[in-house]
Amino acid sequence: MEQAPPILHLDPLFLVVIKPPWLLSVPGRGPDKQDSVVTRLARDFPAIREVHRLDWETSGLMLLARDKASHRALSLQFQQRSVEKEYIAQVAGRIAEAAGQIELPLICDWPNRPRQRVDHQLGKPALTLWQCIARDAASSRLLLRPHTGRSHQLRVHLASIGHPILGDGLYGNPSSAPRLLLHASRLSIDHPGSGQRLIFDSPAPF
Repeated sequence: MEQAPPILHLDPLFLVVIKPPWLLSVPGRGPDKQDSVVTRLARDFPAIREVHRLDWETSGLMLLARDKASHRALSLQFQQRSVEKEYIAQVAGRIAEAAGQIELPLICDWPNRPRQRVDHQLGKPALTLWQCIARDAASSRLLLRPHTGRSHQLRVHLASIGHPILGDGLYGNPSSAPRLLLHASRLSIDHPGSGQRLIFDSPAPF
């Protein structure tokens, strides 16, 4: 039996776990895609429901509700963009600037699913703020703050400015790192019961 992801916060209303890379957030189609964060946690928390998802290759903080009311309350925070999310990424190339933003609309690249692409006519608005926190001759370490939650947003945005995330097989060079170097490192939400602002942190494992 596969081990459940480490639980960072256990609450009567929700859980925060640290998703490892190469694990689906939720079950997919087909018997070979049933192993996921949700299915592993459901053994101990039968009513568990994901509030948001991380890519299969991405690691880091993931929020799950333990009942329907909490799921509605937490999902609403994501819809209203009151949730604050931060990611750490190691990207190809030395970025000269200290910080910046990427505002490019995104849409599913249907013939090449699950890839997404920039589309200025049909794409949905997407905004990513970034800050360079370290750099060397070949790569840069970035703190990323997505203001929208489009599929593959961080990966497409960084590739679009010529700095794909290391290890990204869809938008960069898969052999540049042993895994996708993207980690959900901080999550800030309002408690669905008390309304208290909570901040959860997980250091990047790379």
